[in-house]
Formats: sequence, C-alpha cells, structure tokens
Amino acid sequence: MTDSEIPLKIAIATNDLEHLDAHFGSAAKFAVYEVTTASSRLVEVLEFDAVTDQKGGHDSLDDRITPKVEALSGCALLFVLAIGGPSAARVVRAGIHPIKRKAPEPISEVLARTQTMLKGAPPPFLRKVLGRPRTDFATDPAGEYSE
Repeated sequence: MTDSEIPLKIAIATNDLEHLDAHFGSAAKFAVYEVTTASSRLVEVLEFDAVTDQKGGHDSLDDRITPKVEALSGCALLFVLAIGGPSAARVVRAGIHPIKRKAPEPISEVLARTQTMLKGAPPPFLRKVLGRPRTDFATDPAGEYSE
C-alpha cells in the first residue's frame, strides 16, 4: 500500500467471522475490513442481537434494518448472501453498494477478489470513493476498461 492509497471499507455479512454466510436481515455480525491493492485488515466487528429470520420478513413496527444501515456508514461495499428489495434500497441510499453472492465462501476469498478488482479498473463509483481520477475513455489502455 502506498501512503497515498485510500483503503476501501467493506462489510461482510457473517455468522462465524470466517465466511460470508449470512443474509443481510439475519446477519448477527458484519466483519468490516479496510482493503487496499496490497493488504486488508479487520477494523471492526459489528454485532446485532435483533435480527430477522432468513426469509427476510420483518415487522415494520420493530425496525431492525435501520440500526444495521446506520452502523455500516462509511462502507463502500456490502457483501451478503441475500438482501431484500426495501433493505437494498436503504443500503444504496446510504451510499453502500450491496453485492449478493450465490453461496457461502471464505472471507479470505472475498478480500482477495476485492484486491484484484482494486488492482484493475474499479467501477466509476469506487474510483470516486478511492479518490482516483476518472479514467479518460480515449486514453484508457486496452484491456483496462471494464463495463
């Protein structure tokens, strides 16, 4: 990591702090990492007692989503197994991009994939978060631009 490289803050829905293995609403924990092209480090574990069931249903009178969204403030990416539409909309409004994975996987793989993405051509919204200049389409070397 260079001194000028801004770390990307990500959150991973987890039950055991070793795997991405939880749905947003039912996650009792979120592992929060700072990731750069060369390193990653756990900076915080957010824990929640009140969670929804795995089906994603929750009583609007007993709001358990708002505290999670507020606690994730400052994260750019949120990795989950699933997230319902209303929760996803709230996460996006908070400036966090949710990423759904199809199956549980080790957190180490999520971190490695994030580092690979940072080494390549991150999407425009992440470039802004990272303080990287916008790529000029005309001068972007072949193979480094990705949609």
